[in-house]
Amino acid sequence: MKLNEWLNTEVPNIAHALNEINQQYVDIENSIGFSGKDKIYKVLHKFQAVLFPGFYNCQPIDETRLNVEISNNLREAALDLRDILEKVMIYNQNMTESVYSEKECREQADDIVMTLINKLPTIRQLIQTDIQAAYNGDPAAVSTEEILLSYPSIIAMCIHRIAHELYKLDVKIVPRIMSEYTHQLTGIDIHPGASIGESFFIDHGTGVVIGETCTIGKNVKIYQGVTLGALSFPLDENGNPIKGIKRHPDIEDNVIIYAGATILGGETKIGHDSILGSNIWVTHSIPPYSRVYNSQPSPKISNGQMKTSDSKM
Repeated sequence: MKLNEWLNTEVPNIAHALNEINQQYVDIENSIGFSGKDKIYKVLHKFQAVLFPGFYNCQPIDETRLNVEISNNLREAALDLRDILEKVMIYNQNMTESVYSEKECREQADDIVMTLINKLPTIRQLIQTDIQAAYNGDPAAVSTEEILLSYPSIIAMCIHRIAHELYKLDVKIVPRIMSEYTHQLTGIDIHPGASIGESFFIDHGTGVVIGETCTIGKNVKIYQGVTLGALSFPLDENGNPIKGIKRHPDIEDNVIIYAGATILGGETKIGHDSILGSNIWVTHSIPPYSRVYNSQPSPKISNGQMKTSDSKM
């Protein structure tokens, strides 16, 4: 059988089989899909342009039109986000057999968007503390403008603080898409459920992981490769991880965690004003004002210079 003949006879059957499988697991009509992901990215860009006008805009902004530009971006972001949230809620109720009407889903989406936008001035102030923390904590920084434009920590925290507010409003998939977008952009993986206080700075950033139930206090600084993760996952009677329980550590105020450190466990608490050195492994609580380091390695250094007898003349 030639390919063209096979395509005509067999492909419709394969397509039907695939469609039957998909319909068992996915509400195809109401799923936001990858086009919805792209719309979420665009909403984030609009919010960033609102929070930092003149920085995230494609064109320079005339100061006399600043309020107009911010208002337009807010309206566009709000309407797009409302449409996404409405679709998510319809999808969720179809998958869970809830009893909300489409009108009620839209009203819930409206309320969530209004609540989030009302939070934007507070979010903006929080991000400013993160910018200042980066400036204070990095001797290489020459200006807060440089930090805003080039530091991955600020990109990550800008998106996280938006995503976290949505997460607190019991919207899960949208903030997860936002946090994974951050991961793609920066190499920093922060679950939107993580609660992070003001003046937070991630130096360098790549490889940082912060889990869902982690809490971080004020004035905390961490370096690349730090993991604030789960020690283990309690299982239910079917052997599946139990969801919704505390799994990740608490970091109190004024803590510094250096590169490659791993802190694990929902009962692990790092006391305030502590310093944790590089490449340590911590699975139990540390009292305030602690200093935790690995033993200093003793590298062997040999002279690699070529001997005279081995040299070619």
